[in-house]
Amino acid sequence: MSPEAQEFLGTFASESFYYWSSVFMLLIHAGFLAYEGGASRTKNVLATMVKNLMTLASVGLAFFFFGWWVYNAFPFFPITGGILGPWTNPEQSETIKAAMVAVDASYPWSPALGPNTADHITGVFFFAFALFAMTTASILSGALIERVKIGAYLILSIILGSFTWLIGAAWGWNAFGWMFTRLGYHDFGCAAIVHGISGFFTLGVLLNLGPRIGKYDDKGNPRPILPHNLPLTMVGLMLIFVGFYAFLAACMIFLPGYTGEKTIYGTPMTLASIGVSTTMALAAGLVGAYLSSKGDPFFTISGGLAGIIAVGGGMDLYHPALVIVLAFIASFIMPKVIIAIEKAGIDDAVGAVGVHGFCGLFGSVVVGIAAAGFPQGDGIPSINFFGQLAGALICIVLLGFIPGYVSSWVLKKFNLLRVPPEEEIKGLDIADLGVEGYPEYATTTFVTHFSRNDGAVMPSTSTELAPE
Repeated sequence: MSPEAQEFLGTFASESFYYWSSVFMLLIHAGFLAYEGGASRTKNVLATMVKNLMTLASVGLAFFFFGWWVYNAFPFFPITGGILGPWTNPEQSETIKAAMVAVDASYPWSPALGPNTADHITGVFFFAFALFAMTTASILSGALIERVKIGAYLILSIILGSFTWLIGAAWGWNAFGWMFTRLGYHDFGCAAIVHGISGFFTLGVLLNLGPRIGKYDDKGNPRPILPHNLPLTMVGLMLIFVGFYAFLAACMIFLPGYTGEKTIYGTPMTLASIGVSTTMALAAGLVGAYLSSKGDPFFTISGGLAGIIAVGGGMDLYHPALVIVLAFIASFIMPKVIIAIEKAGIDDAVGAVGVHGFCGLFGSVVVGIAAAGFPQGDGIPSINFFGQLAGALICIVLLGFIPGYVSSWVLKKFNLLRVPPEEEIKGLDIADLGVEGYPEYATTTFVTHFSRNDGAVMPSTSTELAPE
């Protein structure tokens, strides 16, 4: 093999890794589609699924037009520098010069995003980050089912998926990000940067959206609104689990010429540890939620996701034994958080605030205890509790709750947030789409037939299905 072929083989290995990791991340969205569709009632199943499907469109396009640039342009702002753009002089410093390479490749008109045989990597990085963005927005989707207007949801999904979480990623999930360089913030699997931001953004929206009609009685006590198809919801979560293996693998950096795998912070890691830790977190999370909820199927399977999120921040560093302990603790607490939120009058249809918000916060802060003192390079603070706590609070409050509350409050003031009561009662499948998710649903009627037996007419009754 020629030296040129060997060099290209390294490029192709990196390109293929991110390409296929991103393809498998699409299973997360297949999972959300089934998860949320099953969690809704029959009168809302199609509207719920279409809303989730349109997340791919709204966030995908917005990410192309400005989201990718936001990630690359905001790492210094506002602590260590300004927003990077075409107005920035790369000669200001060697750091800005290095960062501008990614900024210049992030514009929609950049040759790096088109068919470019000179750059095999930028496009697949864009692909992976676009899937990260879609996943972040989809976390919001399930909590709002059965009463949010589709237009309002798409606006909120763009704000969350193509702007606020990307600022968090620029600050705390970027080698140039000031939360990393100044605070030593470490969040390998985006515990707070994806899940914490989206979970608390969702909480802000829910406060303005209000509960579904019939969710609470006259005394304010919650009533159960059961999923119309809990088995479908559970299958959806299993698909999300599979996609999460790819999500976490794509958090690893392996570029042509590298002699080892690294995190996005440049610290060493192994892909093998992700496989082991994710599996242990999934298993321990299922057990923790099963015990806490006394076997409730929805809480139990949600515990698997809670366990993975709870260890995501330090998964590149943790021993599997520690992963088991942390995942168990977070998933054991998670059902109690969801129940407390419900009792407080907040109708979170799928428990997104508890699973993603609480566990994302837990997963970020606990790194400052479990991995305290881990060195992160010259001039970078070691992992520390203050840095993790400060970074997590910035994510959940400044980039999560406040934008979610303010943006949904504005939509509410213009009567754009929630569907009218008559549409909600009738169901969004008919109101929004004009079709039913299950038109073949039927009632049982008794139809009398007559059969001849030895020359006599004998009545016989059989059950047939007749349209409602």
